[in-house]
Amino acid sequence: MNDPHDPTLVLLTVEEAARRLGIGRTTCFALVASGALESVTVGRLRRIPPDALPTYVAKLRTAA
Repeated sequence: MNDPHDPTLVLLTVEEAARRLGIGRTTCFALVASGALESVTVGRLRRIPPDALPTYVAKLRTAA
């Protein structure tokens, strides 16, 4: 299994992104579905670019 903190990963699974954010898998899927967390489609797979995570957190910080 891939280390979710591996800096060489180009795209993360939703589970890996959820672990990095410290949230649950279902919550992460909801963020992706709502468009709050950027994701891309690779074939039939949904992946999250690692740089989308700090962007999402920055949005949360400015909204607070």
